[in-house]
Amino acid sequence: MSYLRLEKAVMTNLEESLRRELLRTNRSGAYSSSTLVDCNTRKYHGLLVVPVPELDDENHVLLSSLDCTVIQHGAEFNLGLHKYQGNNFSPKGHKYIREFTCDVVPTTLYRVGGVLLKRETIFQCYEDRILIRYTLVDAHSATTLRFRPFLAFRSVRQFTHENSTASREYHEVDNGIKTCMYAGYPDLYMQFNKKNEFVFHPDWYRGVEYPKEQERGYASNEDLYVPGYFEMSIKKGESIIFAASTKEVKSSTLKALFQKEIDVRQPRDNFYHCLVAAAHQFHNRQPNDDRYLLAGYPWFKARARDTFIALPGLTLSIGEQDYFELVMKTAEKGLREYMEDKPLSVKIYEIEHPDVPLWAVWAIQQYAKTASKEQAYKMYGKLVKDIVDYIIEGGNSNMRLDDNGLLYANGRDKAITWMNSTANGHPVVPRSGYIVEFNALWYNALRFCASLEDEFGNKKYAAKLETRAELCKQSFVDTFLNEYGYLLDYVDGNMMDWSVRPNMIFPVAFDYSPLSQEQKKSVLDICTRELLTPKGLRSLSPKSGGYNPMYVGPQTQRDYAYHQGTAWPWLGGFYMEACLKIYKRTRLSFVERQMVGYEDEINYHALGTISELFDGNPPFHGRGAMAFAMNVAEILRTLKLLEKYTYQK
Repeated sequence: MSYLRLEKAVMTNLEESLRRELLRTNRSGAYSSSTLVDCNTRKYHGLLVVPVPELDDENHVLLSSLDCTVIQHGAEFNLGLHKYQGNNFSPKGHKYIREFTCDVVPTTLYRVGGVLLKRETIFQCYEDRILIRYTLVDAHSATTLRFRPFLAFRSVRQFTHENSTASREYHEVDNGIKTCMYAGYPDLYMQFNKKNEFVFHPDWYRGVEYPKEQERGYASNEDLYVPGYFEMSIKKGESIIFAASTKEVKSSTLKALFQKEIDVRQPRDNFYHCLVAAAHQFHNRQPNDDRYLLAGYPWFKARARDTFIALPGLTLSIGEQDYFELVMKTAEKGLREYMEDKPLSVKIYEIEHPDVPLWAVWAIQQYAKTASKEQAYKMYGKLVKDIVDYIIEGGNSNMRLDDNGLLYANGRDKAITWMNSTANGHPVVPRSGYIVEFNALWYNALRFCASLEDEFGNKKYAAKLETRAELCKQSFVDTFLNEYGYLLDYVDGNMMDWSVRPNMIFPVAFDYSPLSQEQKKSVLDICTRELLTPKGLRSLSPKSGGYNPMYVGPQTQRDYAYHQGTAWPWLGGFYMEACLKIYKRTRLSFVERQMVGYEDEINYHALGTISELFDGNPPFHGRGAMAFAMNVAEILRTLKLLEKYTYQK
């Protein structure tokens, strides 16, 4: 039986099927996404969504959807599904779905009377091209297929509405047409591998509604332009392939092209393989060969902190050291440009945040465990040293190294940590002063850099770093450890944040920690009691003031909940690492059970991947972006750690 398989009862129940999404990417920034029943519920959904750098830095929905109609004996059966205002669904093609599977490619089986039609979808790697293969599995009489494309030609952050500016012009190409609704956009090529008739019948479908946008308190309806329809006959056993792209393709090659794409796909036949495939979806290769990791889909770009936190899990944990090095090459270029106060030539956002270089050191530390410390020093030893020197010399204008050995950063007016939600222009969680994970990262970086220099570089320099680390260690304990056995989240003069937050898990999980073994156990115990959920660690304890675990409602309401009780799987990764380091094999079964909580998600929200965050209270619904790099990464890294401790003698 297929690992990712949903039967008719689920697919035809819109309450169940509309909450399940599907994402396919081409590793160059474009993607295709919708719900499993092909009813778009977000403005970000679309069959072909591509970057248009000539216009802006956003993705753009060119082809929103493609309705297929089965025609027999003059009777028409439309397999499409759209939601219109007033909670009206039309034409309700989901009722014909017999089953859905997604082990290799998303495959939907439709039954219309005696007709059995299979639909398979694939996104071509590194090309802005979606391919759909329709196979007539069974039919007892002559059958015709009609395809009606719904066009948007707009940014993922906007809507399109009926207007007189949109061009209705089209041109015939090889077994299809090309069209472009607005100046500045690329042509959209829609082609088939078989001769067909295109009937020009322009119309606007008005009042298409996106319920996910309604839930989020945004505008939620638009009009989509349909230029006409394609029509062709199909015989039993025959396959017809549709291609939508920004480039023309030889229609005679579509059959081979589709098969070639299938042949290189790894099956999603278990939890691990789903996560590996999900990891690859965050890959991003630009024309100049720069390599990035996107922070998530559908709205995130490459963010610096996310890149370094996610990089080890998305590459090293699945045996892809080469991609680690490619991404780090691009990221190092960006880091050096920033530290040398030069214009950025890379598309990495938020690189100015003070903790970003420290997370880069942590990522290199993970590389050292996979490749060897010697290889890490050869590849990145100078970068690690330069980062440490940059921080010692006060290179970041918003962070200083105080005489007590701790880093001080100002986050009162601008969010500078991963807890970055803002409301009315101010941080919801104004973490400022001595921030706990900044200083845990700093101690870890000092000790790691010292160990590299001691073994392969300058021993005198290493000794100086060890002296700095000892000062940092003592000040860390004096500043953050309180009488209740956990760590303050930040300390700014007389202001001490006593909230129980997950940031204190980092010094327990890092290889070099300023905490003693007993102190680590105490912190871990409180995290277990107050923060642990089946979906990771809560961002705030239910016992702390301001606990708000439900990430729902309009933007402002969600901003106030974002880091005030919601659960994050990537934090759970560091928690599991801390567990295994302290208790080793005795906690193996406990960690394995935690993985079950994540595996449940593979079939529930976006198939085969992990959502951005989860409600902090049962039933822990997935929220936010449909796919989040740090979550996938840390689950993969946890699985690798499990393997290590399982076979450890």
